[in-house]
Amino acid sequence: MAMYRDNLPQLSDDWFLGGAGLETDLMFNHGIEIPQFASHTLLSDPVGREAMAAYHRGFLALARDMDAGFILGSPTWKAHMHWADDLGASEHDLAQANRDAVAFVAGLRREFSDNAKAIVLSASIAPKGDAYALEDLISADDAETYLARQIGWLVDTEADFVAAETFTQSSEAIGVVRTAQAAAMPIVVSFTIETDGNLPTGQSLRDAITAVDDATGSGAAYFMINCAHPDHFSHVLEDDKWSRRIRGIMCNASRRSHAELNESDILDDGDPVELGAQYRVLKGTMPWLNTFGACCGADLRHVTEIAHALAS
Repeated sequence: MAMYRDNLPQLSDDWFLGGAGLETDLMFNHGIEIPQFASHTLLSDPVGREAMAAYHRGFLALARDMDAGFILGSPTWKAHMHWADDLGASEHDLAQANRDAVAFVAGLRREFSDNAKAIVLSASIAPKGDAYALEDLISADDAETYLARQIGWLVDTEADFVAAETFTQSSEAIGVVRTAQAAAMPIVVSFTIETDGNLPTGQSLRDAITAVDDATGSGAAYFMINCAHPDHFSHVLEDDKWSRRIRGIMCNASRRSHAELNESDILDDGDPVELGAQYRVLKGTMPWLNTFGACCGADLRHVTEIAHALAS
């Protein structure tokens, strides 16, 4: 049974930490192969499974030490039918992967049950296309159709909410929010941003958030920004109704564009201390932000610096 689905703790004034770039950390820093960047495939491999567990334990311990809540994400980002052929997986395989992935992080939550603050289970969902390279425009109706199965699988798990991460277009986000609403599942939408501060479609962040809220009756619990460096979007933020819907950020360590990162075969891990300082500036600009993790190229070092910068 889900612990917080009816009352998400991160909607309070408390602060929460999150993870970082799980896939980039394991692949580049630990030499673990992840087929198609789909981390749920590691669950059946004892070495990969333990590597993921060790990764999460580091962040859970940090949250405990910083007296912060924690958003614990399941490795379900690519565990939906769009990726079935690439992964050689059946619908049954993917349904079971979603259940196993949430059970995996639920076990870690029990392991850290002595943490003073809430550990909230987030079930990650990827967009249909490549988050680093816009492919096709996805209508809201199409998104509802293909994401309904994964959300349906997740409803029967201990996941507290669904996190639609690295979404590149507002129409697809509208579809996933509608699907979650129909399933009575809380959902958070996290948009990815290009170096100009806009979504890959060219739509502004302001217009994207407004479009999703208008089409769904403000159906998302809140919004986030991920898979972008603070330099890419800090200049578009303002104190307004739409920006107050953003409660969390998970930034890339690198300033490189998505196109540059996609073509690189080495990890750009940026500067953890500088990134922490930038988070503190963003928190000063948007004091309602209360959920802080990181994304591609980042690891525990970066989130540790972020946590200490915010705490100071």
